[in-house]
Amino acid sequence: MKYIIAVIKPHKLEEVREALGGIGVQGITVTEVKGHGRQRGHTEFYRGAEYTVSFVPKLKLEIAVDSALADRAVETIQASAQTGQIGDGKIFLLPLEQATRIRTGETGPGAL
Repeated sequence: MKYIIAVIKPHKLEEVREALGGIGVQGITVTEVKGHGRQRGHTEFYRGAEYTVSFVPKLKLEIAVDSALADRAVETIQASAQTGQIGDGKIFLLPLEQATRIRTGETGPGAL
């Protein structure tokens, strides 16, 4: 099993969710987060005054998938979340040692 963490632009959520559903990904957790990468935020103008936004709003997706589906899921997220602009986000792929479904006690890939 693999654990995917993706940080994406908020307006890309529905597109990513639909694309993942299309390849068979069943569960996804979404958290609103703020952060910055290399761009270190950006400047904006509000009522004529310039100010710096240090932390940009993003969404963090957490997805547990079977190992056989992991590479395809990463490719799908990358393709559907990409805008070609700075700040599109990152995808991290980690090994997932154990998963347990609380309701039934089922463990392993069947718990996903």
